[in-house]
Amino acid sequence: MIIEYMLIAGLGGFAGTCGRYLTGVAGKKLFGDKYPAGTFAVNVIGCFIIGLFVGLWTRHDMSPLVNALLISGFCGGFTTFSSFSHDSFAMIQKGEWWKFICYIVPSVALGLLMVWLGIKCVA
Repeated sequence: MIIEYMLIAGLGGFAGTCGRYLTGVAGKKLFGDKYPAGTFAVNVIGCFIIGLFVGLWTRHDMSPLVNALLISGFCGGFTTFSSFSHDSFAMIQKGEWWKFICYIVPSVALGLLMVWLGIKCVA
């Protein structure tokens, strides 16, 4: 049974990773390399999506397989905390403190807001 859940989560992760990659490409085309717009976008969008999924789960009896597919799989593959941390660390190393603050604060604040909003959308 655990293999079934792993395969389902992997399928969702594949879809999420593809979405993350395409969002990153779009972010670079729109904003260049000056600001990690792709990472910012996937994390904020991903927070909203996970909020929607959690909200749906609490309102409807979602199966554990759907949870593995959508929350662990898709959202886990789509959002990217490691890239967020790496981008932030690079800004610190370069002494780009204002850029660092303008990246960290909105990322965390909007992330929390999007989870709340996603849950409220289905509540």
